[in-house]
Amino acid sequence: MKPQPRFTLAATTLDAPDAHELAQFYQGLLGWSVRKLEPAWVEIGPPDGGPGLSFQTEPLFTRPRWPSVRSEQRMMMHLDIEVNDLSAAVEQALALGATVTDFQPQDDVRVLFDPAGHPFCLFVGAGPNA
Repeated sequence: MKPQPRFTLAATTLDAPDAHELAQFYQGLLGWSVRKLEPAWVEIGPPDGGPGLSFQTEPLFTRPRWPSVRSEQRMMMHLDIEVNDLSAAVEQALALGATVTDFQPQDDVRVLFDPAGHPFCLFVGAGPNA
């Protein structure tokens, strides 16, 4: 019997008009450092070495529409980011270049757009470190 290959999630990749600009936003938001830097590609990751985020420049990038509308580019995924202070986290994200979405589906979650227009959610976790 052939052994099953090992799969490990290394990163989630976001397309953007400018990979460096979007990577800089998430570096500021998450406090992560650059792992790899190329002309159209940036990888950032947490200090513990876990999975990170990658960004690639896509000249034909179209901002997703959220909430979705049939005739426009739909959101294909979003990031959920746990924070310990929702209002302070929203303030920091706004200072870095995010915008708050008009539609907020939950009282205890804030949906924002990053500078390239990808939606992401900030929420306070219920765990012991929240």
